[in-house]
Amino acid sequence: MLMLLSPAKDLNFERPVPLGEYSLPRMLEKSALLLATLKKLSLSELGALMELSEKLALLNWQRFQDFTLPYSNGLAKPALYAFNGDAYQGLEGWSLPPEVTARAQRDLAILSGLYGLLRPLDLILPYRLEMGRALKTEGAKNLYQFWRTSLSERLAQDIEENGHKTLVNLASIEYFKVVEPKQIKVPILNPQFKEFKDGQYKMVSFFAKRARGLMCRYLLTNRVDQTSGILEFDLEGYQYQPKLSGPLAPVFTRGGL
Repeated sequence: MLMLLSPAKDLNFERPVPLGEYSLPRMLEKSALLLATLKKLSLSELGALMELSEKLALLNWQRFQDFTLPYSNGLAKPALYAFNGDAYQGLEGWSLPPEVTARAQRDLAILSGLYGLLRPLDLILPYRLEMGRALKTEGAKNLYQFWRTSLSERLAQDIEENGHKTLVNLASIEYFKVVEPKQIKVPILNPQFKEFKDGQYKMVSFFAKRARGLMCRYLLTNRVDQTSGILEFDLEGYQYQPKLSGPLAPVFTRGGL
């Protein structure tokens, strides 16, 4: 099975990374087209596009100005270790044994507004570009239009070449919208994570994001390749709730009765 995650705005390029062989993103030609557009934006234009404070706008404007392809400044880090948001805190990629990391390279994919589709060991530079931003390029009015066809084809090819029988969507709604479901020839599973709050089960963003990473770690470390194995996920107190679940939407809860 192939797991799908969103990237993270929170990055960590200071953490030491394990020695090993790393890969390059496979859609860099399209990334270069985006970078050509982004480099032309003024500081104020970039800030408005991404709804950033002046400080963050300057940081990210400078990142794009300094961005080179091929990489030349020695800053590139594998995506698995560079992303540092809630899901990646749950995944704890930096602590995975080498054999599990190797499995992740095949069984985990990361959606990206700048890189399209990343493998965990693909080298990336610091950036911020959410998929939902209306960045206009030649032939596309936003990033969804820019990426949808080529990204979906790449994803479908990975699924076929690696013999995946299920796509486990652990990405956010914002990011998964870029995938064209008709291109995906296997069932798409959409796990949900809920907390017991105010007398009912609710999705709480912070916990749900972390749980997505926890599920990735669980599936990778336990070599889960069947849907039935997903339902046994139990990290940090979560339990499968069949009465709340649908055929392709398993619900996991914690707390309550």
